[in-house]
Amino acid sequence: MLIWAVMRAELWPSKNLIFRLNRLHHPQPAITHFLYLPDPSTGFGTYPGRKRGALHPQVIMFPCPACQGDVELGERGLAGLFRNLTLERVVERYRQSVSVGGAILCQLCKPPPLEATKGCTECRATFCNECFKLFHPWGTQKAQHEPTLPTLSFRPKGLMCPDHKEEVTHYCKTCQRLVCQLCRVRRTHSGHKITPVLSAYQALKDKLTKSLTYILGNQDTVQTQICELEETVRHTEVSGQQAKEEVSQLVRGLGAVLEEKRASLLQAIEECQQERLARLSTQLQEHRSLLDGSGLVGYAQEVLKETDQPCFVQAAKQLHNRIARATEALQTFRPAAGSSFRHCQLDVSRELKLLTELNFLRVPEAPVIDTQRTFAYDQIFLCWRLPPHSPPAWHYTVEFRRTDVPAQQGPTRWQRREEVRGTSALLENPDTGSVYVLRVRGCNKAGYGEYSEDVHLHTPPAPVLHFFLDGRWGASRERLAISKDQRAVRSVPGLPLLLAAERLLTGCHLSVDVVLGDVAVTQGRSYWACAVDPASYLVKVGVGLESKLQESFQGAPDVISPRYDPDSGHDSGAEDATVEASPPFAFLTIGMGKILLGSGANANAGLTGRDGPAASCTVPLPPRLGICLDYEQGRVSFLDAVSFRGLLECPLDCSGPVCPAFCFIGGGAVQLQEPVGTKPERKVTIGGFAKLD
Repeated sequence: MLIWAVMRAELWPSKNLIFRLNRLHHPQPAITHFLYLPDPSTGFGTYPGRKRGALHPQVIMFPCPACQGDVELGERGLAGLFRNLTLERVVERYRQSVSVGGAILCQLCKPPPLEATKGCTECRATFCNECFKLFHPWGTQKAQHEPTLPTLSFRPKGLMCPDHKEEVTHYCKTCQRLVCQLCRVRRTHSGHKITPVLSAYQALKDKLTKSLTYILGNQDTVQTQICELEETVRHTEVSGQQAKEEVSQLVRGLGAVLEEKRASLLQAIEECQQERLARLSTQLQEHRSLLDGSGLVGYAQEVLKETDQPCFVQAAKQLHNRIARATEALQTFRPAAGSSFRHCQLDVSRELKLLTELNFLRVPEAPVIDTQRTFAYDQIFLCWRLPPHSPPAWHYTVEFRRTDVPAQQGPTRWQRREEVRGTSALLENPDTGSVYVLRVRGCNKAGYGEYSEDVHLHTPPAPVLHFFLDGRWGASRERLAISKDQRAVRSVPGLPLLLAAERLLTGCHLSVDVVLGDVAVTQGRSYWACAVDPASYLVKVGVGLESKLQESFQGAPDVISPRYDPDSGHDSGAEDATVEASPPFAFLTIGMGKILLGSGANANAGLTGRDGPAASCTVPLPPRLGICLDYEQGRVSFLDAVSFRGLLECPLDCSGPVCPAFCFIGGGAVQLQEPVGTKPERKVTIGGFAKLD
């Protein structure tokens, strides 16, 4: 809500009444605004800004003294605004303090005026005894006016509603406006949060008092920051002058061809210096206003002396916002501008033909992190690029820190990798199961540029297990093709799948091909990730006991039907056992770009369920799948390796060595995720267990 003070009214030759309004108590210089109102003698309109017969009412716009945005006052203009009685009292107290002992003179006496003895609120004037009797004759309406003590400011006893001319009694939190009893029952405030003015008064006064107490209790900090700002101003002036001299010397040495360019460069430095000095001067002025008894603090101290509750609420609402912003600026202090002018250095090694394009060196722009190539696996790989029109960078600084540290330990500090060449970096030995935030900035002769946007990466929940594919168990060389590096496998559907369609009515027979990892796990927690081709017909990714996997697929029939269930690890009498044993296999079923999730963990244990899960659903296949094995707990978890969102958790029999396994029915392909660091040597030993080649 805008509060404006009408300072004076004048009649210009055009006979249009002009209200000159000055914004009060604003850090910027006062700006005079004029509001042109129609001449009452012309007969147009009955209130400011509206002409009879006009299709659209005249719009009256004023800039808000707080945010500088244009605000529409409406058809009623200034009549729709509350009077700032608190500000009037502050001005009156100031006038009385600067004119102590000065007598208030009668405003109606002929010169020389006598000392006033009475005042009239309704006449808004001061009178001596004779003039009061003269202008309040007996038997007239004015005779009923109650005399008051002489004063220079006449105001109503209480704050009145501009719409209904009644005393305000409540405060609308939704509209942030004082309202009267009639305003409460009108449709304008239907459903709004309205509280008594006493509650709003107490709440605002407590907040303002608390903020003001903090500022007054930190006067040493204010003074220290003022000294720092003054020192920054001095350094800025010196640095700016030095930069201008250096530029002048370099440009003069280039001869007549560079004279025109020299003026433009000096102008750029001057503008930069003036901009910084302006920002620093504004910040310095704002901090000086926080000193005890001056500026904003002095005004707040005066407002706190206000005892009229509605008036206090009206004045303190915006004042508290300013005090709160000042408090926040005090707590998060930082000079508004730096004193260094390194960006004004010139590169005089350029060819003469480029002199017409001579300009200041610019720091590199903020790099753009390539989120498609940045990921965390056994190590963190960070990749970025500069924007197209960015100045080149000589080297980069990579910063990273953990964000999931407990609150009692406080925020972790940024760790740096200085002078990184190229546009990628490798961060070794990250903590497992953590979240890291990373950022990059470039550097050249002009200095350091801005940081890139922060990128958050989740590290795997367990140490990464490195292994290769071993297709000796259950794999058909005719249908499976393993890559040379043994990190990818593709299943090609052949004649058996075509024969299955021919025997569809008598029994569908499909070939099952299995590929195992060449590493067995016997202890601890392990994690690995892979990518499944979305066009795969049916692929199962998981783990299982090495002995059971070899037993199931070595020499097993080459076909499988829906009525055939291979050994899932349970004994033939397991259904009658009182305690159900953990299954020897745990697989996640993927087909046609979808993941099949059963009703429970056992729904995906084994290759094929006897009756299928009671209830199942499908979710989209993520770009990479993660498998986390906890050998001691006998649990295996399937994750989205990009977001590390859990997909499925299953029990697993870990009574022996456990191997990664991949099953194919029909066409499909699986690619193991490459380690970020140096590729490990081929080893088949983990946890003290070794497999023979």
